[in-house]
Amino acid sequence: MTLTQQLMLIALITCTTLLTRFLPFIIFRSDRPIPPMIQYFGSILPPALFGLLVIYALRDIKWSSFANSLPAIAAIIAIVLIHLWKRNMLVSIAVGTLTYMILIRI
Repeated sequence: MTLTQQLMLIALITCTTLLTRFLPFIIFRSDRPIPPMIQYFGSILPPALFGLLVIYALRDIKWSSFANSLPAIAAIIAIVLIHLWKRNMLVSIAVGTLTYMILIRI
C-alpha cells in the first residue's frame, strides 16, 4: 500500500468508528423516549453477552482431566466469590484472570 492509501484507510476507519459511537446518540435523542424494544435489548443483551464470553473462554478446557481443569475451576470459584463480595465486575474479572494465570504456571 502506498502512503496515500494507508492514510485514506486510517481516515475511513476513524470515520467509521466515530459513526458507530455517535449514531446511537443521534438516533435516540434525549427529547424522545427510547422505544420499548431497544430498552428490552439493553436489559437482556449484557448478561447474554457475558454468558457467551464465559462459554467461549471455557471451550478448550478438558473437563475429563481434573489436573487440566483445576485452574479453570479455581478461577471460576474466585470470580463468583469476589463478585458476591465486592459486586464489581472488573475486580472479579481481574482476580479470576490472575488466579487462572498463576495456577497454569504452577
